[in-house]
Amino acid sequence: MPRIPFIPRVSLALSLLLRAYRTPVCFGTNAIVEVANDKVVLVRHRYMAGLCFPGGGVLPGEAPADAVIRELEEEIGLARFETLELFGLYTRKVGWTTNVVALYRVNNAVIDFKPNVEISDVVETDPRDPPPDTSPATRRRLAEFTGASPIGSMW
Repeated sequence: MPRIPFIPRVSLALSLLLRAYRTPVCFGTNAIVEVANDKVVLVRHRYMAGLCFPGGGVLPGEAPADAVIRELEEEIGLARFETLELFGLYTRKVGWTTNVVALYRVNNAVIDFKPNVEISDVVETDPRDPPPDTSPATRRRLAEFTGASPIGSMW
């Protein structure tokens, strides 16, 4: 599996570090993307372990709903979808920063995934039975999504 070259990886890390110093609260979006046969899409990032939801950061002045669609187009090749709705708003403490994550539900999506610099693979899975290497936070959100646990506030 190709890895991000060293310079872009370091640039990304430095960018995130500078952003954390400048703005101790970061705003991000993720999505539960529902595709055919009651499956959801999880992604494998090139720079971190485990399967998780696609998504990313909200740019300055960008609406979160626009950010999640932009990220889905970039990461998984979102071609079309039926509806977009806010599923929940979560908080996550990362070092001295706080992340606020808006989790959206994207219904009846069609994707045209091609591996890219950020995402190496996508997996379509039953939300009630995710693969073993699904991240703990993603497992908690899937349990909330399927009604197996109440919706929480911490990522």
